[in-house]
Amino acid sequence: MEKQDLRERVWDELEESGEARFPYPPHGRIPNFDGADEAAERLAANETWREADVIKSNPDSPQLPVRRAALRAGKTIYMAVPRLRDENCFLRLDPDEIEDIDHATTIGGSSEVGVQVGPEEMESIDLIVSGSVAVNSEGARVGKGEGYSDLEFAILREFGLVDDETATVTTLHETQFVDEEIPTTPHDIPIEWVFTPERSVRTDAPASKPEGIEWDVLTEERMNEIPILRRLKP
Repeated sequence: MEKQDLRERVWDELEESGEARFPYPPHGRIPNFDGADEAAERLAANETWREADVIKSNPDSPQLPVRRAALRAGKTIYMAVPRLRDENCFLRLDPDEIEDIDHATTIGGSSEVGVQVGPEEMESIDLIVSGSVAVNSEGARVGKGEGYSDLEFAILREFGLVDDETATVTTLHETQFVDEEIPTTPHDIPIEWVFTPERSVRTDAPASKPEGIEWDVLTEERMNEIPILRRLKP
């Protein structure tokens, strides 16, 4: 199945079943879903989570409970600046510096209280939480189609902040955990753990992860939009 066809099917099923949650509609985004809190609780009970001190998370609504759980557990969170538009292209949320965790973990709140940093100022990442539209049992992931999640990983790898040992997880609705084969490319991040409201699943994801930025697949437009790419380009 083509990725866009799979996205549309998942978005439609979440909307038609009544399982989608604000923001509406689920289409065109990492969809929020009924049970996001329970999926986050399953992640927080996992040993991979307990061993992680530093987390990179996506900013989307379904992973809001994950971000709150991380700060409450004393974990540092890094989030990408929208579209990586600044040279200091990540936000650091340090639990020791945050008074209102509920506010700090929203999209607006994180931009207010988070500290913008470049990769040179960041700690190594222990665990990556990716927002997903769909994932299968092989750990192949479909995002919303813009490619930023994979690019963020590639940039972090260029700076030695992630490697093959960095854990990769997602929380999603059962509808989003699919049986279909998902086409992958060398720059796609495999997902090792899937957490739904009902279960925790270790996927058959490959052990290796993308090695870094694949310059030949980047458009000139994207290069011009993202300052750190222009600096890193060999």
